[in-house]
Amino acid sequence: MSQLPDPESLRLLVLVGDVGSLSGAAARLGLTQPSASKRLSMLERRLGLVLVDRTRRGSQLTDAGRAVAGWAQRVLQEMEGLLTGTEALRTKRDAELRVAASMTVAECLAPGWIGELRRTRPELYVGLQVTNSEQVPDLLRSGAVDLGFVESPRAPAGFSARRVARDRLLVVVAPGHPWTRRRRPLSVAELVAAPLVLRERGSGTRETLDLALRRAGAGEPLPLLELGSATAVRNAVIAGTGPAVISELAVAADLADGRLASVEVEGIELRRDLRAVWTSGRVLAGPAAELLAVTRRRGKKA
Repeated sequence: MSQLPDPESLRLLVLVGDVGSLSGAAARLGLTQPSASKRLSMLERRLGLVLVDRTRRGSQLTDAGRAVAGWAQRVLQEMEGLLTGTEALRTKRDAELRVAASMTVAECLAPGWIGELRRTRPELYVGLQVTNSEQVPDLLRSGAVDLGFVESPRAPAGFSARRVARDRLLVVVAPGHPWTRRRRPLSVAELVAAPLVLRERGSGTRETLDLALRRAGAGEPLPLLELGSATAVRNAVIAGTGPAVISELAVAADLADGRLASVEVEGIELRRDLRAVWTSGRVLAGPAAELLAVTRRRGKKA
């Protein structure tokens, strides 16, 4: 058999058996009788069986027709289950968005993006998984999330990416720190020699700092304390633990209010792009595409 029977022809055959009339079955499906007769003839040729006895008193299924109609009924029920199931999956997809975001993005930007999206889609459930930039690609590969946000200096290989915001790292200290009384910028060598409060390895902030230091010809930073979030780093500096290199987004309010002070460093580039990432080759649709559109609108306003 070169081609499978089409579902409408199978449905017509089942209805002929149910109502005992080709014209009645055709009327149920909104077909003309000649069109229905042609469909049945094509089905018989495709299967190589006589399925219907056509007489002046009506149309009756042959023995072969009754057997095929029984199988056809099961096929149609399975197809109905398939359509019902895919509709349920589609409904779930359109009502749910799973996002993974690196710490700085999750703390400083994602709440505003998600809030704007939910004002237009109040029924939407958004699950935000907060992690570091190194873990976001793994979550995308496994299908655990639909969209990711990273702050690493490079977009992860094998993923589509789009810049959603710009940021820079700052050296910050508590207001009474000796660096606040300096008359000239800090050198890269002085920065590397000082024990620093740092983000953990694998975070986008740490990766950006390490790469910037290598490009400036310096060694690795000296950890005084390694912490797992920008908030923890910020709190440690405010408490006087020591200087830190941290996202400007994370400390903008503290700098404005005088809880922290920024120290200029010369000879190093600490600007970076924050990116949305998703599986390469996949066209974003539904809530994931809507959230990406929100980030673009907010980026233009910034």
